Amino acid sequence: MNIKEKINIIKETLYKMYPDSKTELNYKNSYQLLIAVLMSAQTTDKQVNKANEQFFKVVKKPEDAINLWIDKIKEYIKTIWFFNVKAKHIYETSKILKEKYNSGIPQNLEELTKLPWVWIKTAKVVSAILYDAPYLPVDTHVHRVLNRLWIVNTKTPLETDKKAEKNLDKDTTIKLHHSLIFFWRYHCTARKPKCNTCPLKNICKYYKKNN
Repeated sequence: MNIKEKINIIKETLYKMYPDSKTELNYKNSYQLLIAVLMSAQTTDKQVNKANEQFFKVVKKPEDAINLWIDKIKEYIKTIWFFNVKAKHIYETSKILKEKYNSGIPQNLEELTKLPWVWIKTAKVVSAILYDAPYLPVDTHVHRVLNRLWIVNTKTPLETDKKAEKNLDKDTTIKLHHSLIFFWRYHCTARKPKCNTCPLKNICKYYKKNN
């Protein structure tokens, strides 16, 4: 079985498991999506959503965060990991968006990754969701799953990012990304994955090695 055949099996299986998969982050506009994704680094979506219940009632555009200033932003998001540095970067990012992009969100990955705290994975998530860009954003969890399933044999998420997209159809990348997120979050967990009930165990390197 070649890589593309395996990817087709994975897509067919995950789309059945999670037919309505999409980001679990709550947002009402493109600016809030960028800020929510920025906040989600090393923090669960549930924690981000809880913090943003009140924060996003006040902060709906870059000008709102600028007017709050860093200390007030901290008060709103203090329940998430690294809230001090994230508050600073939310403020700085908002200033750049207002001054350089007329409060819009750049479409170019290079421009997005110049924003504070916006790494390549964050940029690809935002670009894929907002602009249907053909990216498969890879974090440590997607990296783990793709290696377990023998799609790649890589040591870092960045290496996985570069190799995986070469074998993917451009029109399915973001859908597959969201399906993979649900899969690692609720099934193929880092510890004690649900291998025995996994419909992909027959093509899984991890399962064959540990069972």
